[in-house]
Amino acid sequence: MGLPRRAGDAAELRKSLKPLLEKRRRARINESLKQLKGLILPLLGRESSRYSKLEKADILEMTVRFLQDQPASSCPRAAPTPPDSYREGYRACLERLTRVLPACRVLEPAVSARLLEHLRRRAAGATPDGGSAGDFCGPPSPSPPPAPMPSPPAPPCRPGLWRPW
Repeated sequence: MGLPRRAGDAAELRKSLKPLLEKRRRARINESLKQLKGLILPLLGRESSRYSKLEKADILEMTVRFLQDQPASSCPRAAPTPPDSYREGYRACLERLTRVLPACRVLEPAVSARLLEHLRRRAAGATPDGGSAGDFCGPPSPSPPPAPMPSPPAPPCRPGLWRPW
């Protein structure tokens, strides 16, 4: 079957494919309901042979009731709280830096090691507001002034590649 040559051919093609696509969609739904039935009946302590002819709505209702009856502690939280999310993101970033920083050789190895060690210490007590994990009430304690950072190495002579350091 070739590409449609006219606008009418495209419409005819869509019209002829629609029943086929609908048939596939229904087959997927039915297969998923069959799998759901096979999963939910044993969890409810019921024999599959006794419930061979369940309606689709019954399978869905049984599943919903089963999930609602589950204790809240066994269900994972929908999303981490913002401080947890911040810590997870910080740690993920640190893991990526640990792999990438030595490989790209942008910094001297000693500077790279110092930077990663500093970030690891911060990760141990990092919070979104910059305080440590134990500071939940009151303003954050003043931190000592940061040590002066060494000047960044001279950029490599590569035309066309801009880097901020």
